Amino acid sequence: MRDNYQEFVKRGVEILVLGPDGPRAFERYWEEEKIPFTGCADIGSKVADTYQQEVNILKLGRMPAELIIDRTKIIRYLHYGESMSDIPQIQQLFEVIDAL
Repeated sequence: MRDNYQEFVKRGVEILVLGPDGPRAFERYWEEEKIPFTGCADIGSKVADTYQQEVNILKLGRMPAELIIDRTKIIRYLHYGESMSDIPQIQQLFEVIDAL
């Protein structure tokens, strides 16, 4: 998403990433990786739990989840990953966004 961020911006999309790390660790990672979109610490996984994002300790923790939520706050796309590498292709996300 970082490498394609400007394509998301052109489509009027805001990206928000939640992570289980504390605020300082999260901020440090964001700065080191030069990530241009918003990242928030979800300590205690309260938001992740709200969206039923799976945690699997045997697979390195919180599994990926991608949601596309429209301006009326309706979830238009939802993907729950079964492993850390199970994430949709960027083009697939663009197709969903472009269809909205």
